Amino acid sequence: MSTDLTRIGERARRQPDLVFTSLYHHVTDLDNLRVCYRLLDGNKAVGVDGVTKEQYGENLEENLQALSDRLKRMGYRPQPRRRSYIPKPGSEKGRPLGISCFEDKIVELSVKQALEPIYEVFFEDNSYGYRPGRSQHLCLDTLGRIIQQKRVSHIVESDIRGFFNEVSHKWTLKFLGHRIGDPRILRLISRMLKGGIMEDGLVKASEKGTPQGSILSPLLSNIYLHYALDLWFNRRIKKQCRGEAYYFRFADDFLACFQYKGEAEYFRSILNERLEGFGLEIAEEKTRCIEFGRFARSDARSRGQKPKEFTFLGFTHYCGKTKLGHFRVKRRTSRKKLAQSLRNFTEWARKSRTVLRKGEMLRRAKIRLSGHLNYYAISDNSQMCSKYRHYVTRILFKWINRKSQRRSYTWNGYLQVLKWIGWPRVIIRKNLNPHRRLGAF
Repeated sequence: MSTDLTRIGERARRQPDLVFTSLYHHVTDLDNLRVCYRLLDGNKAVGVDGVTKEQYGENLEENLQALSDRLKRMGYRPQPRRRSYIPKPGSEKGRPLGISCFEDKIVELSVKQALEPIYEVFFEDNSYGYRPGRSQHLCLDTLGRIIQQKRVSHIVESDIRGFFNEVSHKWTLKFLGHRIGDPRILRLISRMLKGGIMEDGLVKASEKGTPQGSILSPLLSNIYLHYALDLWFNRRIKKQCRGEAYYFRFADDFLACFQYKGEAEYFRSILNERLEGFGLEIAEEKTRCIEFGRFARSDARSRGQKPKEFTFLGFTHYCGKTKLGHFRVKRRTSRKKLAQSLRNFTEWARKSRTVLRKGEMLRRAKIRLSGHLNYYAISDNSQMCSKYRHYVTRILFKWINRKSQRRSYTWNGYLQVLKWIGWPRVIIRKNLNPHRRLGAF
């Protein structure tokens, strides 16, 4: 990040009510555009024009100068995004993505770098998604500590139905206008939002939504939910509660923790009305209020029931206990995520056997397993990670032996190869034990 952009963040921190009226020159600056070009990954999918980073870089200075000139005279118009789909549980078609052209990615990143320093000092601490220095593990760690150490007895978990497809352009620009007073920035973002989607050769106008896959979408979604949810909870809901109340959000996934059942049920009852005011809707079938905390296990058993569980960020949270019998929040990979990961690995192995050599197939399988363990190998989740590793090992053995009519490996030979390449073992990557000392995370 350039020195000028760093100073923007410092000014935003010193003057919380400052409206920035002159930002556009940072977006059009040739040096900033050049930095954005270098930061972009050249292996990502291409947009509707099919231009790669390598092709764009063949005449880099001429292309960047022409882009800067078009931006300065407001003659730049983003091309439609290419519609693509990735697997999504419960959906035959999959999760829709919008793939921008490479030049549009440069502009998106330039805008993001101009806005992010302003909003990073403005966002609430209970927002974790797509922010520098914050992660799912940090969110899970803080959530576990709050439930473990504070007076939490009830959880409200919810889901926004099709959030990225339902974001209102009008509200987005209105929210941006609270801190951004440069009309050229707002006009550029408006053009990006309304750039359209190309699918099956046809361009469809974008009346609402901010497409997943866009570099700018995570920041815009955080700004949107900052005003729609974060501030509302911290300045209205929390202050009205007699007991303790806490809130956690990662992108469009969020939940709230309460001391008293009545206050949790009240929040649940008015949540949909609040979101409807901003063009959003909660998924009623995924929204509920449950008893969860240090007394949930004993209370449930006194009624002849099992204590409730909830799922957040791919983990099922449940009421466990320590070796001494004290309450402790524990987590395991949700069954839905485990099944999805195994399906994805099976599909990858089935397709890879025809296009990859055995050595490359083993190397990439190792990377995929390591990626899964880097996220899911946390405290108390060794059993589910071992289960995933076991199934992945057998799936890979099955499909690597179908590369030809002759079997590639015996089982013992296969195990020797896995040992030779350093097949990942299940060890705890992230210690989320709430009793550990802080500073070790």
